[in-house]
Amino acid sequence: MLAARLGEYANRSDVIVLAVPRGGIPVAYEIARALALPLDVFLVRKVYEPGRDDVQVGTITSGGYEVVDTETIAARGVDPRVADREMARERQDLAYQERVYRGTRRFPDVAGRTVAALRANGAARVVVAAPVAAPNARAMVERVADAVVCVVTPEPFYRIGIWYDDFAPVSDASVLILLDSAARERSAAAA
Repeated sequence: MLAARLGEYANRSDVIVLAVPRGGIPVAYEIARALALPLDVFLVRKVYEPGRDDVQVGTITSGGYEVVDTETIAARGVDPRVADREMARERQDLAYQERVYRGTRRFPDVAGRTVAALRANGAARVVVAAPVAAPNARAMVERVADAVVCVVTPEPFYRIGIWYDDFAPVSDASVLILLDSAARERSAAAA
């Protein structure tokens, strides 16, 4: 249903499907396959004060985008050196996970392309697509994306897992299999 709603992007050379591992990969794989588009991963790491998962000090993503939340750091009395250390640690973890998923392939060039969540890396248009989202989450994303495509935004939302027939965890091995399958299918179609 989601791929059908994204039909206008099918077979376009200026579009790429990027998914947040791990759970986003199976959905994105089917979208990329249905729309004959390339598939890749987009990693996002939230960075917290050590031992405090309620104090987010920053965010880092694939492609080198980083945000340090200086307001939270100051307001919550987080030592800036601790925040810097945690950012560096998560940067290393993200680099490792990038190597696991991407191997030697570089982060895709998104400049001038239509993708999700990559305006900071030069994306021409940001389209966020999801099978289901909470109404408040969708509203927040609509403020920063060029378009939001969602099959359903139920109210009340409860929790994400109840809206899927299969919400089992997705392993790294499954992510690698789907990424490899997507790349082989694209190569075969181009031949």
